[in-house]
Amino acid sequence: MIGAHNLPSMRDGAVLINTARGGLIDEDALASELETGRLFAFLDVTDPEPPVPDSPLRRLDNVALTPHIAGCIQNCTRMGETAVEDLRRFFAGESAIYEITEDMLDRIA
Repeated sequence: MIGAHNLPSMRDGAVLINTARGGLIDEDALASELETGRLFAFLDVTDPEPPVPDSPLRRLDNVALTPHIAGCIQNCTRMGETAVEDLRRFFAGESAIYEITEDMLDRIA
């Protein structure tokens, strides 16, 4: 959706924020545009996730990378409690409340 065809049309000093999916942005095109220094990016998601060790996104001063936590801002405590409860259930031989199956992996974070 976002790549070399539309990144140059962003105003100088604009901030690109991605909390949706890493694959929505052509990261090579974004890195090229960021290297000019005219944009800033906050990326909560990348593709792949996390970025490869030598990704330019890791070394540029005008990029802020977060570890896919945007959805967690208000729900972290509940998510942690649910994870602990599912672990308790697993070790007690009970069914998980929120079971994740292999066929779900292509559409969940």
